[in-house]
Amino acid sequence: MNDRIIAACDGAAKGNPGPAAWAYVVADGAGVPQRWQAGPLGRNTNNVGELTALEQLLAATDPAVPLEVRLDSTYTRDAVTKWLKGWKRNGWKTAAGKPVANQELIQRIDGLLEGREVAFVYVPAHQVDGDPLNAIADKAASDAARTQEAAGGTAADLPVPDPVTSAPPRARRAAPASASASASASASAKRRTAGGSTGSGGAPTLSARFPGTCPCSRPYAKGDKITKVGATWGHLECAATRS
Repeated sequence: MNDRIIAACDGAAKGNPGPAAWAYVVADGAGVPQRWQAGPLGRNTNNVGELTALEQLLAATDPAVPLEVRLDSTYTRDAVTKWLKGWKRNGWKTAAGKPVANQELIQRIDGLLEGREVAFVYVPAHQVDGDPLNAIADKAASDAARTQEAAGGTAADLPVPDPVTSAPPRARRAAPASASASASASASAKRRTAGGSTGSGGAPTLSARFPGTCPCSRPYAKGDKITKVGATWGHLECAATRS
């Protein structure tokens, strides 16, 4: 029996408001992903996506088992850990006397939190070495917002997060022509080698952080070399046949 569940939830809206969706991924007590789910919300806001993701996660997990929720939404975190008691005390009005936004959603979440042991952990989004569960939930929510189709599965078919690159360095004063050319060549070489080689058509090649499935329907394992195959990730040879 697990002593706790670790999970992540996320929402997305393409335009905010725009095509929106929610997603969550549930892991075991060691943080290994076990299952995931995502669903569309039509035209909606990012906050509705974030709150719905939390609601769906709470409804899909055993209330008797302690739950750790990782999320990148400070709004959702603060709504349930800081503001909720005051809103209830004020008759679901803000400190300014205005109706609480997304009240029905937050009330349902409040009911699902009743009597449960839930810890909320904020994790920054889109980081090079960010939280892997958050990255999966983010990818699942983004895909569902784009397609407006529900999706879900197990550890065998986890959404593969898009690679995140570090921010470019601040611009420096121009160097002499020869030095500038040398630096440019060095930087180009580093870009070619950082995180792996370059695949067919110039697409980056990297080691898979999680197991997944190529568009050819064959799986790949964690650590296998993968590259862009159409709109997703897959085997190097599959990318070569599509180029």
